[in-house]
Amino acid sequence: MAIRVLIVDDSSFFRRRLSEIIGQDPELEVIATANNGKEAVEKAVALRPDVITMDIEMPVMDGIQAVREILKTQRTPILMFSSLTHEGAKATLDALEAGAIDFLPKKFEDIARDKAEAIELLRQRVKAVARRRAISRPSSSPLPAATPSFSARPTPAADNSRASLAQSFAARALAERAELAQKAQDKAESRGSFSASGKSYKLVAIGTSTGGPVALQQIITALPANFPLPIVLVQHMPAAFTGAFANRLNALSKIEVREAQDNDVLRPGVAYLAPGGKQMLVDGSESQAKLRIREDDSPRITFKPSVDITFGSAAKVFTDKVLAIVLTGMGSDGREGCRLLKQLGSRVWAQDEASCVVYGMPQAVTAAGLTDVEVALPDVAGRILTETGHG
Repeated sequence: MAIRVLIVDDSSFFRRRLSEIIGQDPELEVIATANNGKEAVEKAVALRPDVITMDIEMPVMDGIQAVREILKTQRTPILMFSSLTHEGAKATLDALEAGAIDFLPKKFEDIARDKAEAIELLRQRVKAVARRRAISRPSSSPLPAATPSFSARPTPAADNSRASLAQSFAARALAERAELAQKAQDKAESRGSFSASGKSYKLVAIGTSTGGPVALQQIITALPANFPLPIVLVQHMPAAFTGAFANRLNALSKIEVREAQDNDVLRPGVAYLAPGGKQMLVDGSESQAKLRIREDDSPRITFKPSVDITFGSAAKVFTDKVLAIVLTGMGSDGREGCRLLKQLGSRVWAQDEASCVVYGMPQAVTAAGLTDVEVALPDVAGRILTETGHG
């Protein structure tokens, strides 16, 4: 059965263009469009799409508020479309914090090198996001027999019906949260306590893509101010976004977080986020390691920044003293970098499937036999502290 898509944007041109691109894929079906956030909320409740694409800046109700309203009553995955500006970056990060799963730039040429590749990537991203829910959708129940009119002014009776329906969905969602929390606790208890490997480390390296901003925020904000190692972070993200993301993490965290610059010396308790559109390499020696930021016009390298490139360079400098962690994301970036690290004796962790937004990058590492430990996202920060001797 085709994945049912609701498209939300105040631009009729963008709605039409996106509908054409999505509609030409037999695995996708556009079931409706909406031109503002309020209309999106109404159609989401009435039509129960499998995935929603959402603009940010819209009249009546913006995309961020629409995400919040939709996720109060149903766990429909939402893909944001954003402009590649500083303001767009901040708003997109707000939307991800509100519960959106992922984002794409509104200019398709910013996604990939050519139009055909960009279109295919867009379709893949919609499918990947559609298959993931932070919490499973509330149990299905009959909707009111009369589908609400999206243009007519709602009657008091309709308002009451919608309010009742929303309360019902909200109650179910809360019940599911409690059930999932209990299952997670039971699973944690069944795993028993985590035992450190006993290795010594000089660097923590983390790579991620789809779902990464929320995952990184959960991990980095849980680390103490006296964390004793430098951390390099590689998040697939446009150049306009990484500075804003680093600033956000820094404001929320006890450790220092910054967007990496060329010649930055690696210091304990500092996390360095690779700048978008460039490559971040670890250089120097184990005792005097620094970062090199390089332009990369190579058509052979898909991701800029690339987890493989950063991890591979870390392997050359720190050999067996890296704790490498691959988090949620599409594709297989990070697998070859992890292969180099493993060959030299470093440890590799991969996020488990259940807690990933997209189980692509961690799966690639695990399927290649490179994973020492699979770890659920809520456990990552605590296990880092235990593994590095600071738990």
